[in-house]
Amino acid sequence: MEIRFSRYAKRRAKLYGISETTIIDTLRDLKPHQGEHEIIKEVSGFKYPLKIIVSIEKDLMTVITNCPLKKGRKK
Repeated sequence: MEIRFSRYAKRRAKLYGISETTIIDTLRDLKPHQGEHEIIKEVSGFKYPLKIIVSIEKDLMTVITNCPLKKGRKK
């Protein structure tokens, strides 16, 4: 599955120091269905869990945004 980043997601990743490879590695482990998904996952090297929102259409996964969850909030 092809993974693309929106311009907004690239800016958020740069702001919070999240590498694209970290996000890609996190998404490769998942088997999501069509539609929009909110993924919250603990990633080593970050104080807070990462929140990644993706949109999936056929064989294209678009990362809409990504950021650390403040104060360790989990869903």
